[in-house]
Amino acid sequence: MSLNDREKSQLRSALQDAILKCSERCLYQSSKWAAELLNAIPETEPSLDDSQLSDASTGYASTIIAPNIDPSEATLESKEINKYLLAKSLFDCREYDRCAAVFLPDSTLTGIVSSKESNNATPKGKGKGKATTPATKPNNSEKLPQLSQRSLFLALYAKFLSGEKRKDEDAEMVMGPQDIGTCTNKQLLTISRVLEAWFNQHQDQEDGGVEGSQGWLEYLYGMVLAKEKNEELALMWLIRSVHLFPMNWGCWLEMTGLISRVEDLNRIMPRLPQNIVSFMFHIHTSLELYQHDANLANSLDQLLTIFPTSSFLLTCDALLSYHAKDLVAAEQNFSRILSLHPHRLDSLDHYSNILYVMNSRPKLAFLAHLCSSVDKFRPESCVVIGNYYSLLSLHEKAVQYFRRALMLDRSCLSAWTLMGHEYVELKNTHAAIESYRRAVDVNRRDYRAWYGLGQTYEVLEMHAYALWYYKKAAGLRPWDGKMWMAVGSCLQRMNRNQDGIKALKRALLAESYYETGNDFGSAGIMRGAHMDPEILLQIAGMYDSIGEEEDAKAYMEMCVAQEDGGGDNLGESIQIHNDSPGEGSDDDGDNAGRGEGGTGVTAATSKARMWLARHAMRTEDYPTANRLATELCQDGVEVEEAKALIREVRSRMEANGMSGPSTG
Repeated sequence: MSLNDREKSQLRSALQDAILKCSERCLYQSSKWAAELLNAIPETEPSLDDSQLSDASTGYASTIIAPNIDPSEATLESKEINKYLLAKSLFDCREYDRCAAVFLPDSTLTGIVSSKESNNATPKGKGKGKATTPATKPNNSEKLPQLSQRSLFLALYAKFLSGEKRKDEDAEMVMGPQDIGTCTNKQLLTISRVLEAWFNQHQDQEDGGVEGSQGWLEYLYGMVLAKEKNEELALMWLIRSVHLFPMNWGCWLEMTGLISRVEDLNRIMPRLPQNIVSFMFHIHTSLELYQHDANLANSLDQLLTIFPTSSFLLTCDALLSYHAKDLVAAEQNFSRILSLHPHRLDSLDHYSNILYVMNSRPKLAFLAHLCSSVDKFRPESCVVIGNYYSLLSLHEKAVQYFRRALMLDRSCLSAWTLMGHEYVELKNTHAAIESYRRAVDVNRRDYRAWYGLGQTYEVLEMHAYALWYYKKAAGLRPWDGKMWMAVGSCLQRMNRNQDGIKALKRALLAESYYETGNDFGSAGIMRGAHMDPEILLQIAGMYDSIGEEEDAKAYMEMCVAQEDGGGDNLGESIQIHNDSPGEGSDDDGDNAGRGEGGTGVTAATSKARMWLARHAMRTEDYPTANRLATELCQDGVEVEEAKALIREVRSRMEANGMSGPSTG
């Protein structure tokens, strides 16, 4: 993807307009995102030609208020300018109720809400009727004051944040005895009533749309519906918003939060406007769903040609490597971001997770000191410091910093999940379960929290519960071997060996998914891939326990063969139902791939060799039993037992009148 000078100029103008309009409405994160992108576009060297200088001056005009192309809206904004400047100043000072009262006093809001209720209007969360059928005309008593959309949005957004602030104030101490996570934003009903009244007043009777709308109020209504768990309707209003104003990144992020499966993303993509922001949205949401295929990497490379120094896109590139389990590349990418933007704390919690898994204590210590010096009271900083203390095995101190992160932002997903891990280390299973549950409430896509719940219930020997949570995690990450290993082991403990064997075979396929570059046979067969000896040994043991000795022997032989690299066709017997490869995972626990030469001697391969030697004894294949036992003596793992087996083999061979044992 490449843009010519004219297209770059248009992109700059659109981003400048987005910065101003988002700033006017106090959408600071969206404004920051657009400003970072704007400054990531390489500048062309200006010529001294006067005509070009004049063009540049018009293209980069310094403005405070973005012009409105709608004459009626422009007129209203000009009349309200003094009140608007007062309201924005109050918002910037975080006096949200005072800000809202500038345009919407409490008496006005009370009148609108009571009027809607007396008219039996659609209650909260049931705005779906307006989406499909024209609404009835409102009574005069519920009419809003004549306000521009900018002022109305600012007032209602201030009311929304006021409700969020009070919700946090009413909540108990994080993980305290009364903290059950049920506090709600009490302003949602009021905001939804006002927005419904505005949409009713401006409804186009012909097509059912909203006449003259600029997209900002649709965005706010979508946020309210999402908070009320009316997700399908929220998604519809958010899609309307991005069609009207596609440069509001906050709206795209709200949509990402409502998408929990790749199928959902593919379903809504045709309904979205086709532009560069929707392109970024697809990449960002795919990464949130832990995708890491080649098409995603190509799309990201195309965007980086336009925005080569964009911190947002470079972070996406690092996360892409992280999800593909290429931790070295992910660490290098984050290191580059840190060198380009040393004061930027966004997404550094992911970087700290990578350094934790890599056991890179010096770099994690440096990162913790850096975050603390920039802003020690940012949630990301607290998570980084908590990870550092966790690496030092100071779990109480780690919990303290994760709790601090949650005091600053109760929706901080990393803090909830990591705090659950720390409580597991501290053997506090009740607190661990609660932490994981709260993480799932924040984000249902967080497979780590589902997996953590499974682990915790398994510690409590509640295997039915553990299996349910493990299956949930495996469903979210179907090509993560660790998830299927947990499912298989749990089924084994429940004496459901046949189902457990299927799950562990799926784990083998998943493990090879990363090693073979997603290269599977048409029926989901591994060909020449390395396989985990532990999984092979476990499958063999389960076959042995149900009396299928030949299958057990085959898997024991595969386990031993992994010492030298596995062979070319050993995996051909591992077939399960034909599944198309889905998303991968950024498995936090197993990041080291096996080398081309195989695993070498391990405890698992030694156990498999011992089983094969005993099997050869039972079938009176004494030369094979002697050879395997001799190899065990050389391995040095099961030496005493192997020596006893050799003595038994020789005595039986002498008793049967066989010649001297073959030493292989």
